[in-house]
Amino acid sequence: MGDRMTPMPFEQLVNWTLKEHETSGNVFGVYRPYKADAKNNRSIFGRKLETPVGPAAGPHTQLAQNILASYFSGSRFFELKTVQILDGEDLPVSKPCIKADDECYNCEWSTELYVPEALDEYIKAWFLLSVFAKEYGLGAADGFQFNMSVGYDLEGIKSPKIDNFIESMKDAKNTEIFKSCKQYLLNNIDLFKNVTKEDIENIPSEICNSVTLSTLHGCPPQEIQRIATYLIEVKGLNTFIKCNPTLLGYEFARKTMDEMGYDYVAFGDFHFLDDLQYEDAIPMFKTLMALCEEKNLAFGVKITNTFPVDVKAGELPSEEMYMSGKSLYPLSISLAARLAKEFDGKLRISFSGGADYHNIKAIVDAGIWPVTVATTLLKPGGYQRLLQMTEKLEAGNVEFTIVDPEKTAKLASDAITDPHHVKSIKPTPNRKMAKSVPLVDCYVAPCKVGCPINQDITTYLQLSGAGKYEEAIKVIAEKNPLPFITGTICAHNCMSVCNRNFYEDPVNIRGVKLVCAEGGYDSLMKEIEAGELKGKKTAIVGGGPAGLAAAYFLTKHGMPATIFEKTGTLGGVVKHVIPGFRIADNAIEKDAALCLAYGAEVRYNTEVTSLEDLKKEGFDYIILAAGASKPGVLNLKAGEAINALDFLAQFKATDGKMNIGKNVVVIGGGNTAMDTARAVKRTEGVEHSYLVYRRTKRYMPADEEELEMALEDGVEFKELLSPVELKDGKLICKVMKLGDTDSTGRRGIVETDEIVEVPADTVIAAVGEQVPAEFYQANGIELTSRGRVMANDDTLETSVAGVFAIGDGLFGPSTVVEAMRDARMAAEAILGKKAAVDFDDTLKDLNEVYDKRGILEGTRDYKVEGARCLGCSNVCENCAEVCPNRANLALDIPGLDMHQIVHVDYMCNECGNCTSFCPYDSSPYLDKFTLFANEADMENSKNQGFTVLDKDGVSCKVRYLGNIYDWKAGEKDSVIPEALGMVMETVCKKYDYLLG
Repeated sequence: MGDRMTPMPFEQLVNWTLKEHETSGNVFGVYRPYKADAKNNRSIFGRKLETPVGPAAGPHTQLAQNILASYFSGSRFFELKTVQILDGEDLPVSKPCIKADDECYNCEWSTELYVPEALDEYIKAWFLLSVFAKEYGLGAADGFQFNMSVGYDLEGIKSPKIDNFIESMKDAKNTEIFKSCKQYLLNNIDLFKNVTKEDIENIPSEICNSVTLSTLHGCPPQEIQRIATYLIEVKGLNTFIKCNPTLLGYEFARKTMDEMGYDYVAFGDFHFLDDLQYEDAIPMFKTLMALCEEKNLAFGVKITNTFPVDVKAGELPSEEMYMSGKSLYPLSISLAARLAKEFDGKLRISFSGGADYHNIKAIVDAGIWPVTVATTLLKPGGYQRLLQMTEKLEAGNVEFTIVDPEKTAKLASDAITDPHHVKSIKPTPNRKMAKSVPLVDCYVAPCKVGCPINQDITTYLQLSGAGKYEEAIKVIAEKNPLPFITGTICAHNCMSVCNRNFYEDPVNIRGVKLVCAEGGYDSLMKEIEAGELKGKKTAIVGGGPAGLAAAYFLTKHGMPATIFEKTGTLGGVVKHVIPGFRIADNAIEKDAALCLAYGAEVRYNTEVTSLEDLKKEGFDYIILAAGASKPGVLNLKAGEAINALDFLAQFKATDGKMNIGKNVVVIGGGNTAMDTARAVKRTEGVEHSYLVYRRTKRYMPADEEELEMALEDGVEFKELLSPVELKDGKLICKVMKLGDTDSTGRRGIVETDEIVEVPADTVIAAVGEQVPAEFYQANGIELTSRGRVMANDDTLETSVAGVFAIGDGLFGPSTVVEAMRDARMAAEAILGKKAAVDFDDTLKDLNEVYDKRGILEGTRDYKVEGARCLGCSNVCENCAEVCPNRANLALDIPGLDMHQIVHVDYMCNECGNCTSFCPYDSSPYLDKFTLFANEADMENSKNQGFTVLDKDGVSCKVRYLGNIYDWKAGEKDSVIPEALGMVMETVCKKYDYLLG
């Protein structure tokens, strides 16, 4: 069906709910229900409200099943998706239309259904909630409220189509859908255990007595007031007006966004000038408040409507999009604070715009409610996140008195520095694996795949969480013989892709590794018994991390290895260059001891220049692990810069007792530059450590934590400067400015004529190191045009037989864990077998995993950090959780190990939200095995998938690898993989409610 949704008949919705709940306890994928307690009831608009929270007018209130899933999770106030005269296929919506991987953007605004279809969905949902509240003991049948949202001009609202919608929502008793839903329930009362005919007869037809007015940007204040007056006087509705943060003014919004790290979010002053102005809004609100008081109705404002920003980096296929979530909250709450002060708290405020688990209680405690949410529900955990929020708001019977101006002002003030809302220094990283999602068995642990050595992370997290450090270190050491080094300074690719990033922070995998190393190392070393080393001999040139790891894997498997180290100690750059404040020497020494524990020989103070000499000595294989030792070059017009590695080595050797002056400039933006600038700050006599880079911090290549540590140490960043010359104690720099954004979101730089001088007694260049090409060339090893070693991709063997290149000396400066990856590859080529085993990380009790889904946390304790692991190697299901329409289903397929994802075409509007959170470089709504309602829908799609021809006879039409096949259960020699056949058969037999 492309991007068009097909609403389900009421009968199918009831059948689906009953069957799913009977077999799994779930309702549309929500597995933890919220059961309301009457002692926490509130009231609004003269009606009961069990919780003051629910979904905002958006993707989560577009279809009946969305509303039911939200209710099951704890919602009781439903701001229904906006209706307007432009609807259905006449409404242009660019697809995909949602991007919520960090702050959220969307380019859709009102229901994509035709208005009569939307009316039907809301009435069907009204019945579903009324019935299942009683059936499953979730609360009172009148404990929730629906709130209409209409737009966008008075003429459209007065049109027969919208007028009928409003009147039908006020009282639906004469609508066909109300009658048919009621009759179906009465005719099938035997389906229910706890619902009686009297319950059904008592379901009220008066669905809505309130409305939220949503107006387009640029709607004149006179028009807003006319619409609101009409809704109050003519329609008799309690009325809220959506307000936009543009009321705060361009300067305030731009300054706030810039201070909080959202300087890249582009917006002009157009909407600020064209939208409702603050000085016009206040008298209008006062007039409408008085009118509602006269009519005995409630009046208030809804904060916020939307905040329009420009599409600059191809975020969505539109020119303009609407920002929400963590970045909108400081603007929304600032507007709430200003209005609370203006009206002495008497103006009622309903809130959206960045509310979530972290701030919702403070918002409600300030007297601002109901609160509706959208962005947080679009992230992993999905609707299930509501349960935790509603539980935080259980506070006994609460009546609205005022919005507390002081509390609201404090919320606004705190938001500017709140880490939950401030943007990270660096851009959100790409968390995708470079592979396509498979049709079946797509559950995967991104941490393990993202780790260059495929460390069995989930296994040792489980062991660590149980306090079994001795067992955990054995798992770690199977693939990682440098647990102290990697537990301290690893670049932690694993944490960058951890699914927990979408909750709050990643599991501190690196910290857990160090805890395991500290708790299990002594036991591990006692158990290691070096056996007899025999067979062909390997010479390893270089005793850094790569060389140490190579020696470990070879000797562990019984093959002799000798390390040739040109200095008197092992550890390479980690030992000789990385400052002691980053990692202690004894940690490096413990790792070196582990790598030598199986009997590797070391020849210290021995520099190798000729590989031929090693061969003459009887070495059958040679592994080059010498590192990237050639200094990078910084060309200044005048003056000279010290090499960063030379400085760091001297700093470590002298414990910082060096004479480099008071003002020192470090040039560069990578991790080495950060180490250097921090070391400079600790050097004797230095007063200022400046770091010069031609871009801003956001575009520096350094890891975010490295930047943060440098800032904490007091390094003074000099951004957008390009060094020219060192002269008379000053570094002369040209000022740069950021240019246009490219398709990746990275901004170019443009040179200006402006000159800046930075005080500089010493300049240190951290501009990258290079592979020593001369050494390789002298030994007959072929290099690429870039001076890199040519090596076999699978074995890392060079053009010289029996000679392998690993680590920095292969690809240039890399990480310790990448060095270990290379070391194992070369060792396995020499051994002729695998050098490490994989551990089984299958969990026995998946309920432990599901209990964590949708639960955000605040405290950290690395010793039990493993408990935060979401168990992605057993349960991923991100795409199922983040789909507002529940179009991605996690099904239990007999014969297959874990739940399998099936995409349901007729429930999908191709919003694209699942794309953001699938760990694969894929879009589940396009790439997962798809169930089509009929052959016509299948023809209208390119997805691999099936439509059921005969569910009793279990036969389907299938598209597989671009070809169409007729398939029947039990047939032999089918081209359709057995696993896909099992999925189709199970859908027909166990999940037939999907078929209507």
